[in-house]
Formats: sequence, C-alpha cells, structure tokens
Amino acid sequence: MKNTILYIPLFFLFVGKNYCKAENKNPNFLLILVDDLGYGDLSCQGATDLHTPNIDSLFNMGIKFTNFYSNSTVSSPTRASLMTGRYPDLVGVPGVIRTHEENNWGYFSPNTVTLPEILKKSGYKTAMIGKWHLGLESPNLPNERGFDFFHGFLGDMMDDYWTHLRHDTNYMRLNKKVINPKGHATDIFTDWTIEYINKSKKNQPFFLYLAYNAPHFPIQPPEEWIDRVKAREKNATEKRVQNIALIEHLDANIGRLIETLNKNKLMENTIVVFVSDNGGHLPSGASNGKLRGGKQDMFEGGIKVPACMVWKNKISPRSQTNVLSATMDVFPTFGQISNAKISHKIDGMSLFPFLFTGVETEENNSEREIFFMRREGGEYGGLCYYAVRKGEYKLLQNKPFENFELYNVNKDPYEKEKIANMPEKYKELKSLLTRHIQKSGSVPWQK
Repeated sequence: MKNTILYIPLFFLFVGKNYCKAENKNPNFLLILVDDLGYGDLSCQGATDLHTPNIDSLFNMGIKFTNFYSNSTVSSPTRASLMTGRYPDLVGVPGVIRTHEENNWGYFSPNTVTLPEILKKSGYKTAMIGKWHLGLESPNLPNERGFDFFHGFLGDMMDDYWTHLRHDTNYMRLNKKVINPKGHATDIFTDWTIEYINKSKKNQPFFLYLAYNAPHFPIQPPEEWIDRVKAREKNATEKRVQNIALIEHLDANIGRLIETLNKNKLMENTIVVFVSDNGGHLPSGASNGKLRGGKQDMFEGGIKVPACMVWKNKISPRSQTNVLSATMDVFPTFGQISNAKISHKIDGMSLFPFLFTGVETEENNSEREIFFMRREGGEYGGLCYYAVRKGEYKLLQNKPFENFELYNVNKDPYEKEKIANMPEKYKELKSLLTRHIQKSGSVPWQK
C-alpha cells in the first residue's frame, strides 16, 4: 500500500497543514486505550445494565466512529499498530508478547518508527502511563521507543489488580526503575496521569498515551463498586456484576481525567481519543451487544470496537462517521494534525478529512481493504489466523484450521448468513490476503 498521505484530497492536505498554525500552537494529544472493553459495554453503545456517564460524555463531546476496528483480536498486535500505523505482522507482532519464550508470539521490530518519535520531532513532550505490552527488555522499553517519560506496567495482563504482578514478576516501572505502588491499578494509572497533566508546561504540547488494564480479566473491581451494582442490578449474574463494576470504576476514573483537563484549562486545546484494543471477553461477562463473537474471534464482536475523538470547538459535538477505520489510523491522523513529517511507509489512513465534513464511507473509502491477524500457541499450534475486509465484504476464519467464511457486513452486520454463492468475491479477498501474508513473511516475529 502506498503512503497514506497520497490518499488524502489536496484540499484536506492544505487544511491539515494550516489548521493548527492559525493558533500557532499544536494541540495536546491524550490517547486513552482500554483493554477488552466490549462493543456493547457503554451506555452510549446501548448497554442498559451499566452506567458510564463520563465515557458517554466524551462520545457526546466529539465524533463517534461507528465502523472502527482493532487491528487484531488481542492486545499486543493492536498496540503495535497503534504505535506504528502499520499492520502488526509487518512490525514483528502478529501475536501476544509474553514473559516466557515458549509462549511468546511477537518481537517488536526495533527499526520501526513509532508515533511518539515522530511527534517529538514536531516539538511534543511524550509520555506513556499504563500497560505497554510491546516488550519486556531493551531495546523495546517505552523510553527506548520514543517516550520521554514512562510510568506503568511492561507486561501483558496483571494476575492481580492490587499486587500488579504477572507470573510473580513485578513489571511496574518509573521509566526504567522498578517500583512497587500500592492500590488498584486503574486508580494508580489515573493518579499518575493527573500528576503528569498538572505538571505539564503550558507552552509545550504533550502526547500522553494512557493504557489501562481494565476491564481485562481477572475481573477485580473494588468491593464498594460491586456492592452498588448488586444493589441496582438484581437480576444480573455474579460474573456480569463483577464486569459492570470494573467498567463503572473505570468510567469514574475517566471522569477524574476530564475534570483535571478542565481545571487546567486544557480541554480547548487537547484532542482526546478513546478506544478499546479489541472486543470484549465473553467468558468474563463482557457484552459486545448484538455483534457475533468476542475477543479472540475474527467475527465483528472480536474486532469492532467503541471509539471516539474529542477536539473542543473544532469537532462538532454528537457527530459521527461511518468511515471504515482501524487502530493503525491514529498514527497518520495525529501526524497530520501535528504537521509531523511521515516520510516512511505506513498502512494506516488519516481520518482527518472525516472529522469535520461528514463525508461518508461510501464516497471516500468504500473499497478500502484491511487485514486482521493473530498468531498463537496452544490449540492454535503456533499458526496464524486471519480476516480481510474490503468494502462491504469480509472473509474470515477464527482458527488456523478452519475454512474461510464470507460475509457482507453491511447487509448482515451480525454475521448470521455465510455467503456460499460468490466464488469470485471469495477468490478476490483470498488473493489479497495471500499477498499480504507473503509480504509479512519477511518480518521476523521472534528475536
């Protein structure tokens, strides 16, 4: 695929380069990534058994993406795309990066250009707080991949939200220093983010990447949040109560962040993006609404995620777009807004043209193609499984050993009817995927 910038009309190139210069100051970026949040697990996404007023307020303040996909069904690959604007298998992360070599399925390419690196060249201070999950040692530590400041967790999942350990190992760091903070991980990451915002210099823009562990399993909300959900949702299962409580606790912390931005008079010049890294984990009590499947599936429930962007006085409140978009699109979007120079190859597409004009998908990227992949061990045998979407059609498998299935996700968004009578479309999408797999074969995913 050509460099993304070539796909943007000249009018939008002019607007993008001059949008921020009118104020002579680039906006701040606050990128909030949550972990395993289901498509149906926000009030603004149709949930009736939970309340998320603060996250809802973000969706109402800006633009809602109704056709946004994570780049993978699991964590590390999506984060690799977020940081690089590239497909995860083209930067060495087709699967989950883990502690033990025998169960590790990715190695983040040290030569890949990252989002904080390009923003630093545009004058930004760069910081990351929360879950990294793209490397446990040099050269793939956050401070070595473009972040001036790191306060968070290097690993994949926490075995406990209170001890913060994984495999009895402490992965909590302040830059490269091992630390042992006390408290619930969601509260801690919010505290650190508030501290960073309060200390930020008003005359220098920041890129702040906040990656929560919540609501990833183990589902461990504070006890008082469980009690209030139980008192309200009398018919909910114990598993669902726990999940709701963890999400509502997360929402309260998002509220603290919004309050901090307002107190520091930063909301007017801060772009806030909220998105999930993949679909909700159904065995943990998550909900993906009416979408089929969940985390680890290539069905819509595994890769279609809630997403919004807020830019006060720029993006219209309560607006939305159906543009086909993905996690890797954040990189070129931030790059264009900040006037950063992107001279290397990327796979993402800038969403800037769709933020203000209401341009519809059908007119601008109706034939866009996006690939999804995940490599895994165990029952997957170390093999990779895939999906590809082009326009309204999607070809997928949920295990490496399954046959591919074809769906029209515009006409059949819940993937109820497998298409069996379009062999040419099946062949077209399979051929596109084959070429992508050939390309990714040149990138090592083990050290």
